[in-house]
Amino acid sequence: MNRPRILQPNQTYTFSEYFKLAFSPEDILAELGCTYNRERLQLPTKKSNLNTVAELTAIIERNLRRVKLLSEDARKQVIIAPILLEVCEITQTQLNIEYPISVNERLKGSLNYYINKGKGLLVVEAKQADLSKGFTQLAVELIALDLWTDSDTPILYGAVTTGEDWRFGTYNRQGKLITEDLKLYRVPEEIATLLSILVEIVA
Repeated sequence: MNRPRILQPNQTYTFSEYFKLAFSPEDILAELGCTYNRERLQLPTKKSNLNTVAELTAIIERNLRRVKLLSEDARKQVIIAPILLEVCEITQTQLNIEYPISVNERLKGSLNYYINKGKGLLVVEAKQADLSKGFTQLAVELIALDLWTDSDTPILYGAVTTGEDWRFGTYNRQGKLITEDLKLYRVPEEIATLLSILVEIVA
């Protein structure tokens, strides 16, 4: 007997709706033709400019002193956007915010943050500070990005974040494999490491 489908035929699913599904990422991604695993990722890193890190850390710490992170918009403006704008400044590229894409009725919506400089980087802000469900949404968006973009890079990178916590994921395009990193990067404590990874992914 076949198990009932999670994704219903003839129904439209936006990226944000995957966040709401109360199913495991393995089961959801299987219905999109992909597999999922969790392991410690060996992420690319670039040695950071110490002046850049010090300035960014000072900005983030000032913002955290002045603003309580009581909403998603607060986390975006106080932590996430300043970090990603710094990445774009270092790599001399553009930051796309709420970038709309539409692949099909199951893969459509807006990407919270997307940096595309040959190798794409996708960042999802975790609603309700829920990294687990946020990662499922990130995984679906990486699958959509694979079909949307014409780049030939074999691995697509993404991160899901609350602002203070960041978790990376990769999508092996040929193997159709989503991998969730076991490590969590904390801001501002690990901002130098985080920045070096983000810059190297984009560059």
